[in-house]
Amino acid sequence: MGRLGVMAKTRTSFLCDDCGAVQAQWAGRCPECSAWDTLVAFNEPASGGGAAGTRSVSAVQAAAGAAEDSVALPIDTIGVGDVPRLPTSIDEFDRVLGGGFVPGAAILLGGDPGVGKSTLLMQVAGSLAGGGHRVLYASSEESAAQVRLRADRLGAIPSIAEKEEQNLYVLAETDLGRILEEAVRLKPHLLLIDSIQMTWVGSAGGGAGGGAEGSRSGAGAASQLRRCATELSLLAKRTGITVLIVGHVTKDGQLAGPKLLEHLVDVVLAFEGDRHHRHRILRGVKNRFGSTHEIGLFQMTGDGLEPVLEHSVSFDEGTAASPGAVIVPTLAGSRCLLAEIQALTATGFLGSAKRRASGLDGSRLAMLIAVLEKHGGLRLADQDIFVSVAGGLRIQEPAGDLATALAIAGVHAGRALAQGTAVFGELTLSGALRPATGAEQRVSEALRRGAQRILVPESQRQDLESIGDGRLSGVRRLVDALEFLSPVPSAAQAGGGASPTVVRV
Repeated sequence: MGRLGVMAKTRTSFLCDDCGAVQAQWAGRCPECSAWDTLVAFNEPASGGGAAGTRSVSAVQAAAGAAEDSVALPIDTIGVGDVPRLPTSIDEFDRVLGGGFVPGAAILLGGDPGVGKSTLLMQVAGSLAGGGHRVLYASSEESAAQVRLRADRLGAIPSIAEKEEQNLYVLAETDLGRILEEAVRLKPHLLLIDSIQMTWVGSAGGGAGGGAEGSRSGAGAASQLRRCATELSLLAKRTGITVLIVGHVTKDGQLAGPKLLEHLVDVVLAFEGDRHHRHRILRGVKNRFGSTHEIGLFQMTGDGLEPVLEHSVSFDEGTAASPGAVIVPTLAGSRCLLAEIQALTATGFLGSAKRRASGLDGSRLAMLIAVLEKHGGLRLADQDIFVSVAGGLRIQEPAGDLATALAIAGVHAGRALAQGTAVFGELTLSGALRPATGAEQRVSEALRRGAQRILVPESQRQDLESIGDGRLSGVRRLVDALEFLSPVPSAAQAGGGASPTVVRV
């Protein structure tokens, strides 16, 4: 009688898509994060057996070698040195990372379809390879020929002299085991995975179905995402290879898959922008090696993504003042950008008026509308109010409160600030203005870009006079700022027609 093969026993667990917690039994509500209908069943081999994932695990172990047992050390004996960085020579990308890649880091990059994630990855790969660093580009969504076509279009293939080694390698593969084996063989400085949703962990020698594990859960399933991310993070920590993973996003802009993906990696980057417009923003959502306040600015061109050094509006002398448009100097990490806040009001229905914000916090917008009604004398309860930050920027700091309030008041009353005016300051619930952080940097940038007048909190005006060049105006309360709104002449007035009725603020 022939010897029967021993199959690995499996156990069924339940993974929460929101927090990544694993439960032994299904429940309608996750015990960890209290979210409803987020527990998804997945099968995993029992510890110590199972062929599923054997190839990928063995590859990681072979790359790491025999690891020494960890021992606890007194904290004062642990050496502290500068974290080594691997710059990409793409300044906007390095700015968000904190100076470049950290060896052994696991990085997750998310963005909408068509926003340019693969383009950004190819440009990063070409820049590093051109600098003498080995890069492995593992594509699970495109063939090697398609990747080559993109590299040719972007000029990402490094030009090398004869007999020199090419540093950019492409692997079209969906099996994570094969990808890790190639990473062990090539020992690259950077491993790119595009994308993790199309990558799966199968049994050793398994076919396209993914073996025992793949037959139960295909690529993109919660169990596959969890195991792929775990093994890629393990590869980075044990070998020192920097791993950059591309992840898809859901309809509401969140990274697809369980939250465990974000917990496993060291850095989470969000690549934002409308694919029908040129500008793109790279934002750090999580960064264990740097700040999450920095942003990188790019614009999409026929030759790929180009860094944008000054994505800010300018004060054009020939442009007439417009009601509902106010310029605010806003801080984005270490840089100051001039953003334009635009507002629109329309007659709505009392009790069901709409409030919509794009690039601003919706709850803060509701608070500013209440302050305008209470301390500004405006009647906005029956007005539909729409506020947007032009250019795709997002303002999360309270220093944009005064600009938002003046934009709403101006468009509602048909008035506008004088051309070339910039505004910043935080509004309190009592209608007073609080000081804003980084005031000197805001004033300097606004003046450099051509501002003729800057409204600042009165408590900071005296300290800023030395750099204000006589163009600063202090504001104590909201009602004081409303006095700077002036009526805008209509086309009839410009042609000598009758004056329209202007609502006083």
